[in-house]
Amino acid sequence: MKKHFRTIAKISLFFVYLIVIAGAVVRMTGSGMGCPDWPKCFGYYIPPSDVVDIEFKTNHDYKEGIIIVHNKELLVAKNDFKSSEDLDVTNWTKYTKHDYAEYNPTHTWIEYINRLASVLAGIPILIMVILSFWFFKRNKWITISSILVLLAMAFQAWLGKTVVDSNLAPYKITIHMVMALVIIAFILYIIFASKNSFKNQKTDKSFKLFLLIAIGLTLIQIIIGTQVRQYVDEQVKAVGYIEELWLANPTLQFYIHRTFSILVFLLNAWLYLKNKKMNLGFNKMNLVMLCIILEVITGIAMYYFDFPFLSQPLHLVIGTILIGIQFYVYLENQKDFIHNLKNN
Repeated sequence: MKKHFRTIAKISLFFVYLIVIAGAVVRMTGSGMGCPDWPKCFGYYIPPSDVVDIEFKTNHDYKEGIIIVHNKELLVAKNDFKSSEDLDVTNWTKYTKHDYAEYNPTHTWIEYINRLASVLAGIPILIMVILSFWFFKRNKWITISSILVLLAMAFQAWLGKTVVDSNLAPYKITIHMVMALVIIAFILYIIFASKNSFKNQKTDKSFKLFLLIAIGLTLIQIIIGTQVRQYVDEQVKAVGYIEELWLANPTLQFYIHRTFSILVFLLNAWLYLKNKKMNLGFNKMNLVMLCIILEVITGIAMYYFDFPFLSQPLHLVIGTILIGIQFYVYLENQKDFIHNLKNN
């Protein structure tokens, strides 16, 4: 079973990144409230595909928990019942967790696919947890980390519910994003620690220290980026889909985000050159620089070319890939420490 463990862990990592991609598309399209309730969608396991499905129907069998939109309010069926010719308010209760009561079938299905990706991710993660017990005697931290990933996914699902219930509160979206990065970090540790052997790479104290700083800067960039994205969302609501106006009057967070990008580039360029000069053997630094260059390109495209199609989700997804690669390189720098954990 051990020989399949790393494969399952890599599949788990793929699905977590798939959730990040789906979430980025949700943000880009403004579909976060496509399903106003959680975990169901308008009370259904498979969401409605037409507006008539969430309007009141006469002589219709309603199940408990089904949601309809009536007079710009969400109404929830109290019990199973068959409707009469007129809407009987005694059969319904107002949905009070938020006041968002709109229906857009495109938004609904985009949000539903996002949730479906989260459910599918749970399957390989659960298998990974089961298989991790074969490693307990060899390295108990692999088993512990696998269990923590499963618990973190459950917590992430609960966070997703609170995000919907709060009608996309900005700070909850940020916490949701950071939690995804924590899950990615744990899975990357599992993938690295379960290797049978490590590459013959040199460790360097200054490289390791500044790499850790670079990871911190990338994390700060992602967090500030979610705040910039929130400002863009507010601009969309205020001025509509006139892309050239979204950053016409940027906030302080935008300028901090742009300035930090210079620091991120310079620090990682220094790490890249040091790795080359000292022959440390961390080949993934090439991918780090590629991600940073792509981040710069998508950032420039959004600001100077009025948000070309897919530039926003690409910018976010590349950022999460970047910090994942940086963390894996840091693990490679910690291989002696991780190797010693096996014996404790």
